[in-house]
Amino acid sequence: MGSNSLEWDVENGHVGPTPWWKDATFYQVYPASFKDSNGDGWGDLPGLISEMDYLHDLGVDVVWVSPIFESPQKDMGYDVSDYQSIYAPYGTVEDVDVLVKECHSRGMKVILDLVVNHTSIEHAWFKESRSSKNNPKRDWYIWKPARYDDQGIRHPPTNWRGYFASSTWTWDERTQEYYLHLYAADQPDLNWENADCREAIYEETMRFWLDRGVDGFRIDTVNKYSKRQDFVDAPITDPESPHQPAPEMWCNGPRIHEFIKEMNRKALAPYKAVSVGELSNTPHPSQVIPYVSAAAQELDMVFEFSVIRLGTGNGFGAKYIYQPYPLTKLKGLTETWQSFIEGTDAWATAFIENHDNGRAISRFGDASTRESWLRSGKAIALWQATLSGTLFLYQGQEIGMVNMPSAWGIDEYRDIESRNFYAEAAASGSQERLDATMKGLQVLARDHSRLPFQWSDAPHAGFMSAADDGGDEEESGSGGGARRPWMRVHDNYRSVNAAQQARDPHSILAFYKRALRLRREHRDVFVHGSFKLVDRDDEELFAYVKESVVPAAAAAGGGGGKQPRRRKAVVVLNMSGETKPCVDVVGAMECEGGVADVRLLVGTLGGDGEAAEGEKGGVMMAKGGMLPPLAAWEGRVYVNY
Repeated sequence: MGSNSLEWDVENGHVGPTPWWKDATFYQVYPASFKDSNGDGWGDLPGLISEMDYLHDLGVDVVWVSPIFESPQKDMGYDVSDYQSIYAPYGTVEDVDVLVKECHSRGMKVILDLVVNHTSIEHAWFKESRSSKNNPKRDWYIWKPARYDDQGIRHPPTNWRGYFASSTWTWDERTQEYYLHLYAADQPDLNWENADCREAIYEETMRFWLDRGVDGFRIDTVNKYSKRQDFVDAPITDPESPHQPAPEMWCNGPRIHEFIKEMNRKALAPYKAVSVGELSNTPHPSQVIPYVSAAAQELDMVFEFSVIRLGTGNGFGAKYIYQPYPLTKLKGLTETWQSFIEGTDAWATAFIENHDNGRAISRFGDASTRESWLRSGKAIALWQATLSGTLFLYQGQEIGMVNMPSAWGIDEYRDIESRNFYAEAAASGSQERLDATMKGLQVLARDHSRLPFQWSDAPHAGFMSAADDGGDEEESGSGGGARRPWMRVHDNYRSVNAAQQARDPHSILAFYKRALRLRREHRDVFVHGSFKLVDRDDEELFAYVKESVVPAAAAAGGGGGKQPRRRKAVVVLNMSGETKPCVDVVGAMECEGGVADVRLLVGTLGGDGEAAEGEKGGVMMAKGGMLPPLAAWEGRVYVNY
C-alpha cells in the first residue's frame, strides 16, 4: 500500500503509480456490535479505538465505520438526524478525531458511512420541509398530492413497494401531501433534483468530516439519488399486494451520473478522498463500468451484489424465500464480476460478507461440525484473498463467526427488515409462507452479521463488561435491570473467539493473517491479475487461474524491465464435504516446462501443504503431473514462479 505501489500500464507500456486503495484491505466495523467500552451493552468508538492493534496485526489498511451519526435508530443509524453529531452511545465527535489519529499513526486510514439518499424524519431539514408547503426546504424532499378513486378514497401517488415491505409513500396530515421513502417511513428521501439540497449534502455531510481528517466514504444507496420524474405506477408483478416492486423507477435514474460527477468534483476529488458506492439492482457490467471508470471521475469502486445475494428471492416480497443454487452459479457470477473490468480503466471489489447479509460460512461453507467449520472457513478465506480488486472484510469474518442458531426464534431478530418481512408473511395467513420466510431468515437475515463480536470466552464473549449483572448472558434473568448486549451473543462464543484463535497457529484467524500477507506479497497476481475459470461445469471444485501482466520488479516495488513478466497462480477449492481429485494444474497453467515449473504456494490443511513462516511454499510433489486429491473443504494455490 502507499505511493510507492506500482501498476503496469499495458496499453502505454510503462509502470505508473497505483492508487493506494487498490492494494488495500478494508475492514467494515458495525460499531454497535464491535466492542463496548463502558458496559452499557452498545458498542462504541472508544471500544473500537481500543482494538486498533488487533486490526493492524490482522493486516487491515482501512477501517470502514458503519453509521455513527445522531439518529433515532429506526434503521440502525441509516436514519440520520444530524450529520455533524455522533449518536451518544457511540461517543463524540472528538472520539472520531482520536480514531482518525490512532489509525493514521499506524499507517491505516478511516472511512465513514455516508447516508444521503434519505435522512431521518427527525432531521432539521425534514422538520422544515414538512412545516408548510411554502417553506424554502419543502423541495428538499419529494412531496406529491394524493390520488383519489371514484369513491373519493385517498391513495398514494404511485403503487410502489419499498424495501421494508410497505408503500414508499406516507401521508402527512399537516400539509396534506405524501412524502417518498424507499425504506421506512422514518427515512424520507432527499430530493437530489434541488441544487441547494445537493450543496448542503456536500458541505454538511462530507466536507465537515473530510476537514477533520477522514479519508473517504462508503456511500450508501449511491445509485438511487436520481428518480424518474414522471412518478407513474409500476407494472403489477405481485397481484396479491397493493404495492409493486419498482426499482426501475429509482435506480440508475436519468441524472445519476451527473449527480455523482458533481459529488466527486465538489466534495471528493479536492480531498483525494476514496469512495466506494453501494450499487444495488445493477446486474449488468455495462451498467456498472460508467460508475467506476477512471476517466468518468465518479466513484473509485462500487459493491455489486450478484454474488453476495445468492439464495435470496426477488428483493421485495419473496426476498427471504430461500432459493437454492448450484456451485456453477456461484462460479459464473464470480467470473463475471472478476473479469468485467478487463480491458477497461475500471476497478472491482472483492467481498462476501457485510452488515446486510448472513455469514459466509453459514451460506457458502459448512458449519455443521467443528472440522467442516474450520476447513470451510479457511477455504472461503483463500477464495477471497485471491480475488482481483480491493478486498473488503467484515468484522468477525476473520474468526469464522456464523449465523444465529436455528433454534432461536423471531424474537431474537431485531432488524426492521426481518421483522417486517416476517410480519407480512404472518399476515398472509399462509403457514407455508411463514415457515419458508423463517427458514430464509435463518440463512439470509441481516441480523446474523450484527451479533456482538466474539472477543473471548469471558461473559458476553468479552464484548462488554459483565460487572453490571454478575454473570453470563445464559445465566442472567431478563429482569432486575441487568445490562446485556443489545443483541444476544452467539451460543458458540466459548469455542469461537478471537482470543482463542490468536493462540492457535491453525485457526481461521491465523490463516486470514497469512492469506492477507500472501495477497500483499503477490499483489500483481491476486489483486491485479486476470481471472479465468477452470472446468466451469464442476459442481464441487471451484478452480481458477490468476494471471499477472505486471513485471516482477513492479510487484516488489520497483519499475525495472520493459516487458511484463507474466506470472500465474491456480487456485483450487474443494467446496464439498467429500474428497475430490485435483484439477490438472499444469494444464491449467499451460506451462511449457511441465510439472517442475509449478509449486505449492499455500494450502489450507497445513503440513506439507503449508509453508513455514517466511517461506514461499514447497516444491510440488507429484509424478506425471498428478496431484494428491483434495480433502473435504481443502484449498490450495499453485504458482509457476
